[in-house]
Amino acid sequence: MTEENAAPPEETDQETVEEVDLGPLAYGVPVTESFGQTVLHPAPDQLIETATVLQQDGFCMVIDLTVVDYLTHPGRTDLPAAVTPQRFEVVVALINHQQSTRIRLRVQAGNNQPTVPSLFDLFPGTEAMEREAWDLFGVTFTDHPDHSRILMPDDWEGHPLRKDHAVGDIPVQFSTTVGNR
Repeated sequence: MTEENAAPPEETDQETVEEVDLGPLAYGVPVTESFGQTVLHPAPDQLIETATVLQQDGFCMVIDLTVVDYLTHPGRTDLPAAVTPQRFEVVVALINHQQSTRIRLRVQAGNNQPTVPSLFDLFPGTEAMEREAWDLFGVTFTDHPDHSRILMPDDWEGHPLRKDHAVGDIPVQFSTTVGNR
């Protein structure tokens, strides 16, 4: 049948749903590989479910949790097509001791008010790492038991590892007297 003789598309009352190609998936989320390591890209609302399944599969320990501020590098191309790059990305590294494997999670946390769920209930060892990420980058971890400063003084304003945080200075205090040597 040629295009000229093709029947017109049937009209329906249902909305057309545009399908997005998620690309390769693992654990129900987009997956890539980096330096021989599997990298999962869950959305913030998928983080707890993904981490729970990983824990059930033997990934028993979070060995690192940190944040990356992509303020000066917004056009990243290393993400799957289904993942929209955000300014802040939470990176979680898990280990499976039985299989001697690691897996990394990269969660796009947001642009202005970065927020992801806390992994504390699944992996209690993340408590200090999440506090550090909040203290230095300002990423909020919902349901975290203690959002308080861990490295910076309590009266510190802002989050010093954000790329738009002003570079500060701390005055050096010298003694006017010289002690005996």
